[in-house]
Amino acid sequence: MKEIKLKWLVTGALTSSIGMSFIWPLTSVYLHNHLHVSLTIVGIVLLFNSLASVLGSYIGGHMYDHGNPYKLLVGGVTTTLVTLLLLIPFHGWPIFGLLLFFNGLTSGWNITMVNAIGSSIRSQDTRFVFNMLYFAQNLGVVLGTSLVGFVYNFSVTLLFVIASGLYLIFLILVITKYKPAAVKPKKALIRNRKDQKPDKLPRANILILNLFFISLLLIWVMYQQWVSNLSVYMTGQGIPLSLYSVLWTLNAGLIVVIQIITNWIARYYENLILQILFGILVVASSFVVLIFAKSYYMFVISMVVLTIGEATAFPTIPALVNTLTPVSVKGKYQGAVNAWASAGRAFGPLLGGLIIDAQSYVSLFIIATITIFLVLITLATTWNLTKSKLEFYR
Repeated sequence: MKEIKLKWLVTGALTSSIGMSFIWPLTSVYLHNHLHVSLTIVGIVLLFNSLASVLGSYIGGHMYDHGNPYKLLVGGVTTTLVTLLLLIPFHGWPIFGLLLFFNGLTSGWNITMVNAIGSSIRSQDTRFVFNMLYFAQNLGVVLGTSLVGFVYNFSVTLLFVIASGLYLIFLILVITKYKPAAVKPKKALIRNRKDQKPDKLPRANILILNLFFISLLLIWVMYQQWVSNLSVYMTGQGIPLSLYSVLWTLNAGLIVVIQIITNWIARYYENLILQILFGILVVASSFVVLIFAKSYYMFVISMVVLTIGEATAFPTIPALVNTLTPVSVKGKYQGAVNAWASAGRAFGPLLGGLIIDAQSYVSLFIIATITIFLVLITLATTWNLTKSKLEFYR
């Protein structure tokens, strides 16, 4: 059976990631400093953008299982392109916030479609496919965020022009190279009990999958503290905002390097659950470092540890979810992966702010550490208790 080539899927993910990196980093600064929108309203705009991504991921996953993935992705990318083109002449308030909502909706849809299509590739190892997609998306962030500041200072309109141009390239790529994605692979079950129908998930699979989704929600809630509240904490300790920004350049660059190493290791050794558990352990350890962080080099160490953990665990979770789901529902569950992660990103800043207001930053770091360690223990224990009852699919 002819299938989409991984290089085109990765190229598409890279192009779309660069395009989106010309939009999301400037949202808060642009709304507050340029359009003079209050920070409260900015927070609401970002919340609804994230919730739109959750909705887009959920609907996109459902539609993938019941429709033509090629046509669905063409439709999603086209809609994203239209919102970006509209932003070129119409980027005042409140039209900017409204278009950002629809951009979040289609962004969640497109990411889910790309990941679900990735699950259909049989010629490559599953972990390698999702590692490469994660690698491309983060490389796109590196390239996009390194340029967005310079372009923003020159012209806001030019940002939307560049983003539109990149999505036009993505659309052309999808139309010309993604047609094999219209043909879904046939059902394949690696191990199947006699009393179990291939399309009906066993209870053990459902339990583990739901546990993964809840884990993603909790981990992303805590991870978002780095994106939102850590900048205030660091600047409050006399560290310039520019040095906080350097941490994210370090994060993106390290992810690229770690993915190269991980892909090399994957050729010789594969244990998806062990990789996920190790990654979660390392993410938890990064918050332990934050509890005692008083100088910039400690924040650097924490960021390095955090990056090793996320680059190890985050791309492996959709890969393992893929092996635990049959073809008929792969879209649904890949959509759920993105939806639950987006939900964590949506509510993370708010929950973190509430904890800080009620207690302190150190209390937030302690709660984050305990929460992620509990996630780790729960996942490890449940996996060991249910692994003999799990069904694995190609």
